[in-house]
Amino acid sequence: MFQSFDSHSNPTQHVPRLVALRAELAKRELDGFIVPRADAHQSEYVAAHDARLAWLTGFSGSAGFAVVTPDRAGVFIDGRYRVQVKSEIDLGHFTPVHWPEIKTAAWLREALPEGGRIGYDPWLHTRREINEIERGLLGSEIGLVPVETNPVDAIWKDQPAPPVGQVRLWPDALAGESAADKRARIAALLNRSEAQAAVLTLPDSISWLLNIRGADVPKNPVMLSFAIIEDDGRVAVFTDPAKLGPEIRAALGNQVTVLPPDALIPALTNLSGPVIVDPATAPDQVFRLIESMDTPIREAADPVIMPKATKNSAEIAGMRAAHLRDGAAVADLLCWLEARAPSLADDPLTEIDVCRKLEELRLARGIIDISFDTILGSGPNGAITHYHVSEASDRRILPGDIVLIDSGGQYPDGTTDITRTLPMGNFDPAVRRPYTRVLQGMIAISRARFPRGVAGGHLDALARAPLWAEGMDYDHGTGHGVGAGLSVHEGPVRISRVSDIPLQPGMILSNEPGYYREGEYGIRIENLIVVEPAESPDGRDMLGFETLTWCPIDRRLIDPALMSPAEMDWLDAYHARVLAEIGPLVAETTRPWLDAATRPLARG
Repeated sequence: MFQSFDSHSNPTQHVPRLVALRAELAKRELDGFIVPRADAHQSEYVAAHDARLAWLTGFSGSAGFAVVTPDRAGVFIDGRYRVQVKSEIDLGHFTPVHWPEIKTAAWLREALPEGGRIGYDPWLHTRREINEIERGLLGSEIGLVPVETNPVDAIWKDQPAPPVGQVRLWPDALAGESAADKRARIAALLNRSEAQAAVLTLPDSISWLLNIRGADVPKNPVMLSFAIIEDDGRVAVFTDPAKLGPEIRAALGNQVTVLPPDALIPALTNLSGPVIVDPATAPDQVFRLIESMDTPIREAADPVIMPKATKNSAEIAGMRAAHLRDGAAVADLLCWLEARAPSLADDPLTEIDVCRKLEELRLARGIIDISFDTILGSGPNGAITHYHVSEASDRRILPGDIVLIDSGGQYPDGTTDITRTLPMGNFDPAVRRPYTRVLQGMIAISRARFPRGVAGGHLDALARAPLWAEGMDYDHGTGHGVGAGLSVHEGPVRISRVSDIPLQPGMILSNEPGYYREGEYGIRIENLIVVEPAESPDGRDMLGFETLTWCPIDRRLIDPALMSPAEMDWLDAYHARVLAEIGPLVAETTRPWLDAATRPLARG
């Protein structure tokens, strides 16, 4: 129902599309063009209308961009996608570029002649992105040129229409605060900042602020829209009015005005300042329009981001409830898989089969949608960090395979994200060592206690230290923020080397160290955790984590000899809690398996 197994487009079409784009750029007297994997809201999941990068190149990852010149077409990808990209693009015409190690400006300096003109769509790039590229081009004669119309759209003859998903209300009981109170809270922030208004460009910020949920993009229940909130709490929302029925309009009240998208430009050019605009998330074009009227701009973070990231007790309660049902669904799947393992040679099972089974189990527990494309990689596919199975890549699961399952759901009361790694029958015992090191890193984050003011960047090394001791590492962050019934990947909080945002009670994050051996297998173990106050014997203001995810962690892959008594105590206590929490919720046939899967580790 929810999982898409088809590639984004016909692979044979990408080279003709590249040729057509180059012809269009020549007509416009441009020497190149940047094609981001982005919409005007910097969404992780883009509507079919905005899937320009996938349409042009075939690359389907959730982050990246291409730069096309007359003789080069670089596809810029980070460490998560360096294996995946090679299987999706035509390597005879598109070249993978390791980003951010290779900066866009440095690549352009080498690829373009002096005086080169590189086009970009100012609706699809943030002001911060454009400023960074321009700084890198200083001293060259290469110039960035904003285009009025996107040249990819000009050659995409059957481009899908923008989405018109229907909006639903998010109950105040789950939000823990009315939309009117939220608007008043943000208005108070504007007044303290002496700002007249703020431009909101992130759909999850707008959905959170108004206590609504949308259906414009897959997996993330948001309404694609822009909004302007003024210092008196009034809000103008710019989206297709057909998305909001009479019940929604009545609930929003007369302080919220819904206007069509074409009303945004006049609104931006008629603001009185100062106006808060976030350079990290707002399109460059928003800045350009406001600046065209000499209206004062105050560059600052979206004022909704931190209130949204810091969940209240009602939001956390909804997340706890969703995770219990989800943990039971995943436990049912793990039981089913273990039962299937002995018969794999005679009774074939593929990655898509497992995806469909998991969705069936979640549907039975009230899922609205999956929260992201399920990452289900067996054997070598597990080593592709963000692998997304398609009909073309679907692999038969073989005896002895290591299977990585990273998945989540959007429930009526919360959002989940969980990863488990398991063997299909007998396996190479050499896997136990990296698996145990990954588990130790996950436990280290789970047990962490730290003073207020510590950021995710400070904690990231705790998860990596056991792997570093073995000369291993992983090329992704240790954790990302998670929305409450919103985007499963939510900024700005992270557990990552680059994160300097102090953690605060109520922030929900993933905890997911991993290890990947290209061509063989992948390992990742993930729970969601929420920041909470922690006791301190000397009265310090300390924080720690409450675990939200309850589902067995495979014990067969653990080497207990590598673990400390404290680590084994944590795992045994976790499994005892798993049994107590989801034992009453799993299928009757799963209960004996769950009893065995949560037994204490053998110690000797």
